[in-house]
Amino acid sequence: MRSFTKTPLLFRVLALLSALILITSLFSAQLAPYDPYATDPQLILKAPSAEHLLGTDNYGRDILSRILAGGKTSIFSALFIILAAGSLGSMIGLLSGYYRGRIDAVLMRFTDVFQAFPDIVLAIAVAGVLGGGLFNAVLALIVTTWTQYARIARSAAVTVKEETYIQAAQLSGCSDARILFGHILPNIAGPLIVTAVLHVSTMMMGLAGLSYLGIGVQIPAAEWGAMISEGQKYLQQAPWAALAPSAVMVAVMMVFNMFGDQLRDLLDPKTREKSI
Repeated sequence: MRSFTKTPLLFRVLALLSALILITSLFSAQLAPYDPYATDPQLILKAPSAEHLLGTDNYGRDILSRILAGGKTSIFSALFIILAAGSLGSMIGLLSGYYRGRIDAVLMRFTDVFQAFPDIVLAIAVAGVLGGGLFNAVLALIVTTWTQYARIARSAAVTVKEETYIQAAQLSGCSDARILFGHILPNIAGPLIVTAVLHVSTMMMGLAGLSYLGIGVQIPAAEWGAMISEGQKYLQQAPWAALAPSAVMVAVMMVFNMFGDQLRDLLDPKTREKSI
């Protein structure tokens, strides 16, 4: 693996921006200029100013402070969804691709059942049945996301299993667990990592969509989708209430998408050869 300083400049810039976004979200409570939940009737729907850089909302709360607090909810919830869905899907895909036969047939038919429904429709249905709230929204998105990792892991595992070094490991008496997690998983991790990075923006959008529909994060909790849903009611008299969180969310999603594209180019030898 090449050193960080030898990677393309755009990759380094996007990696640093992604790290900055994560650090800012992690320490949002310390960086927020005001309490994101403190209301003030005298500051309702105030326009952006030196005191409130992005204005205030319909309860007089500082929008910049709520965006910072909402970033922690939106981004780290998305990362948790990816970690949980990626782990579950990768495990199912590894077992299916390695053992094949009846195990493969059962696991893949189980996967097909979930893939038969559009992701957003299934997420809305699950969240609607479970009820509103951050936990239920996260659970709904995990249910709709793991299948993609399962398919990727299975396809890669089927290919890697035929490699000579896997056959040598089997002949030497290595256990299935060691072969799966010590030999196969490290060699198929690239596509899974790229998919995970590209899914950050997708999960942020999914969580924001559920919150916008009222079946995700519930008001007054700070989350970008909920903020947009609440702010759009005052779009004519106070457009900043909806446009500010929208602009921030789009910018963050673009950074993670571009970083995922650069990471894919870096980890895929075929793509690198075409770009040279």
